[in-house]
Amino acid sequence: MKKSSAKPDLSAQIATSIRDAIIDGRLIVDERLPSEAELATEFNVSRPTVREALKRLGAQSLIRTQRGATGGAFVNHLRYEDAYAQHVTTSTLLLSMNEVHFETAAEARFALEAACLPLACARRSPDHLATMRAECHRQAQPGLSDEGFCASDVAFHRALVDGAANPVLSYQLAGAVEAMQPLMNMITFTARSRSRIVELHASVADAVEARDAATAAAHLTELCDYTQTLARDVFAARAKR
Repeated sequence: MKKSSAKPDLSAQIATSIRDAIIDGRLIVDERLPSEAELATEFNVSRPTVREALKRLGAQSLIRTQRGATGGAFVNHLRYEDAYAQHVTTSTLLLSMNEVHFETAAEARFALEAACLPLACARRSPDHLATMRAECHRQAQPGLSDEGFCASDVAFHRALVDGAANPVLSYQLAGAVEAMQPLMNMITFTARSRSRIVELHASVADAVEARDAATAAAHLTELCDYTQTLARDVFAARAKR
């Protein structure tokens, strides 16, 4: 690991140096990092600066800390599941801060989801189908709040994506489904027909159960078109105010 130069945010530079060592294999899973004192000497900084760098790495799930005589900081075995939340948060911030146009977000999300359909039709498990059916049933309940409907909507599409049984796709689509979907729902919830969405969701689930990727894709396209039409109507109504 290379020593950082004297710049204001030394802790960020140290964290980057250690992260790079993990990524390129110089530090391997479960390997114990040097002590805070050793790292402070190596990078010629104070121990609080090292401690802040380790906190940054811990927040990224790259390391874990253990107390006791055999404790210290260790390279973590990062799982896709551990990275979901951070990926969703980053995607949400990018969408909101950069003011991505609704149609752009919808186009990206449905295109990515459609790419999962052939695999989902081939590999979906009974549990994935059961989740999709359960969420359709939940969405049809008249007393379900808007927040509950949105959460169920996300859960339905999460099950569809996870049905592809490919953790890399599930991770990549976490931002598309769990970041884009709530933002899209925030815009369209006042205009949408819940019964129409439930109908389309049920049709997608039927096609996935029948392992009919072409029909599933056709219904997902209907859902995309319906969602974008709703958004255009909402934006047009706002423009007239």
